[in-house]
Amino acid sequence: MERREVPTRAVWNPFRELARIENELNKLFSEFIPTTRESAEIVTWAPRVDVYEDGNNLIIEAEIPGAKKEDIEVKIKDNAVVIRGEVKKEEEKKDEQYYRKERFYGTFERVIPLPVEVKAEEAKAEFKDGVLKLVLPKTTQEHEVKIEVK
Repeated sequence: MERREVPTRAVWNPFRELARIENELNKLFSEFIPTTRESAEIVTWAPRVDVYEDGNNLIIEAEIPGAKKEDIEVKIKDNAVVIRGEVKKEEEKKDEQYYRKERFYGTFERVIPLPVEVKAEEAKAEFKDGVLKLVLPKTTQEHEVKIEVK
């Protein structure tokens, strides 16, 4: 008998697609809207995040290099997580001649829509090595409503 391979179907992931669109838009804006040194100091940027489930928890990990935990604020509002804060410069180098300046300083904000219902009052946050990790327990309540057909 001849053995035939069955093609596997790729599972569509809407979050992966949204991340791809976000990256494309960021590239587009950074190419066509140049920033000057003065305006780069006040630019608001958004940290990159990973959002995944681990058992009964939703995990969000956000890269915020150079930040201090006291300069980070996390809120859960309207079924979304809001991460905001500021990365402050340690000192101003006025006599240095820069060849490249890519590090971000200033305020940041990221709003992450939650894909599942969570228990906001039981959420935990940890900041270590420039990564903010949020552990959000998922609710076990099902919101099911029976609708009578007439």
